[in-house]
Amino acid sequence: MNISNARRVRPSAEAIDALRAELESRISEKVSANDAMRAQHANTLTWGLSEPPDLVAYPVSTEEVATIVRIAGAHRAPVIAFGAGTSLEGHLNAPFGGICIDMSKMNRIVAVHSEDLDCTVEAGVTRQQLNHHLRDVGLFFPIDPGADATIGGMAATRASGTNAVRYGTMREAVLAVTAVLANGEIIRTASRARKSSAGYDLTRLLIGSEGTLGIITEVSLRLHGIPETVSSGICSFPTVNAACGAAISAIQSGIPVARIELLDEMQVKACNLYSGLDLPEEPLLMLEFHGSPQGVREQSERFGEIAGECGGGRFTWVTQPEERSRLWQARHDCHWASKHLRPGSDSIVTDVCVPISRLADCVELTKADLIESGIVATIVGHVGDGNFHVQLMIDRQDPAELTACDALVARLVHRALAMGGTSTGEHGVGQMKRKFMLAEHGAATIEAMRAVKMALDPLGILNPGKMIPERAPER
Repeated sequence: MNISNARRVRPSAEAIDALRAELESRISEKVSANDAMRAQHANTLTWGLSEPPDLVAYPVSTEEVATIVRIAGAHRAPVIAFGAGTSLEGHLNAPFGGICIDMSKMNRIVAVHSEDLDCTVEAGVTRQQLNHHLRDVGLFFPIDPGADATIGGMAATRASGTNAVRYGTMREAVLAVTAVLANGEIIRTASRARKSSAGYDLTRLLIGSEGTLGIITEVSLRLHGIPETVSSGICSFPTVNAACGAAISAIQSGIPVARIELLDEMQVKACNLYSGLDLPEEPLLMLEFHGSPQGVREQSERFGEIAGECGGGRFTWVTQPEERSRLWQARHDCHWASKHLRPGSDSIVTDVCVPISRLADCVELTKADLIESGIVATIVGHVGDGNFHVQLMIDRQDPAELTACDALVARLVHRALAMGGTSTGEHGVGQMKRKFMLAEHGAATIEAMRAVKMALDPLGILNPGKMIPERAPER
């Protein structure tokens, strides 16, 4: 049986009361129907409408998550998992009501196997919490999306970040997950072994599935040794094209860059205003190198040569932790800094990813599009892997600006697809990028995805209205 989104209706008040009573009789914590609490667990970070759930539940164990899902299935109620609420594409909205499962009370670090360079954590553990715990054993978890997201949320959205060029994304970082399926069964997708050829790769299937195939409750992660030496540096360029060219040359020449970030001139201006910097208001590359003292020096010097060949200014690099932290804090504050370019505005953040050989073209064409549209915007990018973000400052109360913003994002996506790229490098699909999935993948691939969804969630209760586009109505 398949319940299509078109036939879904929100549960009645009586049904919600019955569902709440049953949940509270079966799990440890109180289930909230408070309006303010429900609003906090809906989407607030895109231009889409905020659609809160009917109830918010707080499980304390995988078994309680399974209990909630079984009860939800019996009531045909949707279930949406919630981590830290930092996702950007409407993943957390509840367009058909239902239960939000807030994972914040599942925040135990289950085990650290330092000799194997891995650990297992509950889904509600945050990135910073994990790295604070790991400091004393000389290890760290490198995936850094900027926000202090939960590990479960990062796995569900296949998150990435500033370190991806060297350490990969959550796809590479996750060894195995424990998940609750739509029928309430609990599965473990793999062992802690570094490789296996035993069966289907269910781990990779669930990574990036955005809670539409199962609810991740525990994650086993690869860890890395804290580098002996870390060097950070900055270099300004006359054009975005020159900056992208330097980044591409550095990657192609084999320099093991840990981070390489692009800030366009508008973003640099915003950072100067917000973070008290005094940088030339030109396109800027921020880099970080990890390794031995000699290795880091050689990498930094080689990049300085490449930057000069591409027309860049002097490459300034530092190894003192406080100076490095100041630079990267400014990068992580880009979102808040950008809002100062148009005080009182709302911000819309989107991303695409293209092959690195097309990065400069895509960024330059996007900047021209922004100038023509008249929308105030900044561009930052994880340029080492061809991923960049556009933050548009708009007035959400102005229908004309919303229309212009929507059209610009559509042009950006189709530009990336035409260059062999993707509609989303790390933000995920959610509601907002769902309409581009058919153009990116084609009908046959979408039907294969739909078949997987139907096999694992035949009632369609897991995060409905996300990821897979609806079929066109039959004539």
